[in-house]
Amino acid sequence: MIAILDYGIGNLGSIKNMLNKIGAETVIADSIKEIEQADKLILPGVGSFDNGMRCLREKEFDKVIIEQVCDNKKPILGICLGMQMLGRKSEEGEEKGLDLIPFDNKRFSFADDGLKVPHMGWNYVDIINRENNLVKDIEDKQRYYFVHSYHAVCDSRENVLMTCDYGYKFAAAVINGNIYGTQFHPEKSHNFGMKLLENFSKEC
Repeated sequence: MIAILDYGIGNLGSIKNMLNKIGAETVIADSIKEIEQADKLILPGVGSFDNGMRCLREKEFDKVIIEQVCDNKKPILGICLGMQMLGRKSEEGEEKGLDLIPFDNKRFSFADDGLKVPHMGWNYVDIINRENNLVKDIEDKQRYYFVHSYHAVCDSRENVLMTCDYGYKFAAAVINGNIYGTQFHPEKSHNFGMKLLENFSKEC
């Protein structure tokens, strides 16, 4: 059972529909008990970093996420803002993140004024770690859908799973053991995203 965390923000229905297409058993979880009973977790998110972290803490989801992921070693996939909240902090706000992967979130800053922020639309990614099960049988130069103004800057290259180029290379997906995050929206990325979610449900 994959629990899609419902803490007031995120594309819950789109993620559930995509997972249903690949035969995954899912629940939209709005209680701690449902999270504890699940085998895997998905942390979606849209909007601002501080609001996301405050919403998590109001429901005490931050505590149960850390408990289930760190102590019980359940796989978790953070998507978009959900990925950013796996890190320590963001230039977007003052709240502390979950601190599950060693990175900070930085705003895009370009010498080329022609590049717009947010980075929005389809873009290609490069896979850095081919041994990771999240990218099993995924070919290079797959396209995924992005909408974001901030991106993860990891302390170590070991935590970078995919990169994307928008003015410069940035981390499009991050990893730390059983902890995964994608800056792009797999649920909006058609067959490319479906394969990645299938890998998370079956291989991770």
